[in-house]
Amino acid sequence: MRQAGKSNLPHHARLPLDIALVGGGVGGLAAGYLLGRAGHKVTVFDGAVELGNIGAGIQLSPNVTRLLVRWGLGEKLREVGVVPSAFSMRRYKTGEVVGWKKWGETMEKEYGAPYYVIHRADLHRILLDNARPYINLRLNSMITDIDPSAPSITLKSGEIIKADLVIGADGIHSRVRTTVVGALDKPMPTGDAAYRALIPTSALLRDADLKGFVDDGANIWMGPNRHIVAYPIRNKELYNVVMAHPSTRTNEVTREVPCEVMRKDFVEFEPRIQKLLSLIDYTTVWALMDRRPLENWVHKDGKVCLLGDACHPMLPYRAQGAAMAVEDAAVLGNLLNRISKPQQLGPLLWAYQSIRYPRATAAQTESRMNQGIFHAPDGPEQEQRDASMREAMAAALREENGELGSDSIGSKNLWADKEVNDRTFGHDVDAEVEEWWRKHEREIITAGSKL
Repeated sequence: MRQAGKSNLPHHARLPLDIALVGGGVGGLAAGYLLGRAGHKVTVFDGAVELGNIGAGIQLSPNVTRLLVRWGLGEKLREVGVVPSAFSMRRYKTGEVVGWKKWGETMEKEYGAPYYVIHRADLHRILLDNARPYINLRLNSMITDIDPSAPSITLKSGEIIKADLVIGADGIHSRVRTTVVGALDKPMPTGDAAYRALIPTSALLRDADLKGFVDDGANIWMGPNRHIVAYPIRNKELYNVVMAHPSTRTNEVTREVPCEVMRKDFVEFEPRIQKLLSLIDYTTVWALMDRRPLENWVHKDGKVCLLGDACHPMLPYRAQGAAMAVEDAAVLGNLLNRISKPQQLGPLLWAYQSIRYPRATAAQTESRMNQGIFHAPDGPEQEQRDASMREAMAAALREENGELGSDSIGSKNLWADKEVNDRTFGHDVDAEVEEWWRKHEREIITAGSKL
């Protein structure tokens, strides 16, 4: 596997572009850093008054940490991230472990980069600090219109900003996506919503039944039509808990709900979960909506493109949403680092889509698949799932004891399937772009047709 070394990219593009980047989230800031570092003039527009302490825990797998380390952020990640020692899949009623895979240092040895769980706000702060020297950040700047042929954006204030390129990194409610697609897309209900909460780990450490979870890596309790995922973040100062459950709601906006409402949705879960949930004094919820893959991420005029959740929103069941957004940014930044004349912009944007589309779409598909795996009702389907996971766990334990294990290909525990892990965690988008460029450089240099 390729190590997270230094990039061989030139420091400056031969043709600096004026870029309007809509959205100051994880993907937007990663793209802003790379494009600004390459010499492009990047202005990031975000409707928020300030970019604050939002969200809770997210997972950063080796396919994204290798990029962040390559950008010089390895030490900052180590300061706030937690390397989970293992990944455990549990039965909801008893807490019995039916699936297990060692993580910790094993991940870094196998894939050349660490696996972290981290507070989203900490990641966002790291990316913002990294991007600031290379971008002009304009907050409280709500976008009301986009002219894709100019291109230009119009702010709520009435100000019109012209640019060479508009990038929509404005999330699941993307205004730029509507311009690219040509109409409002229609999200589809998954039948699920998710609660989210943070608990001081000091509260778990005071309870003999719960303190083991602080050093136990990541845990998932799987139950009929619902599951809980939990792990420590922020140097194990906080314990992150996400609880997916059935819901007919379609409101994707995160909102506060009474904790007793949350607890009622998990009354059938094991006693330790009842204790854990009793420690929660504040929780939010949002509906989980799905979207079919877009046909295009690039407007037909070749001057507007999408990135991250704006073009491939991920359900949280595979923990690849942030990773895919940063990978998008890396590919787009890598390609636009090579631009030397205006006629190349459209072909390079289509190249970006052609490189990213299959991988991002596969991640969306795996996320949907995990919903069914986690939420199998008690009975034959659940028993088959658990048997598959136990088989992979037995192989992992043999390997841990120095015996011959197996690749567990096809396991219902995707995190135990070496083929899936190699494809997901072992991927290096910088290497992918370099290979693509080797094959297509001549076409781009001559500003060839849409790729």
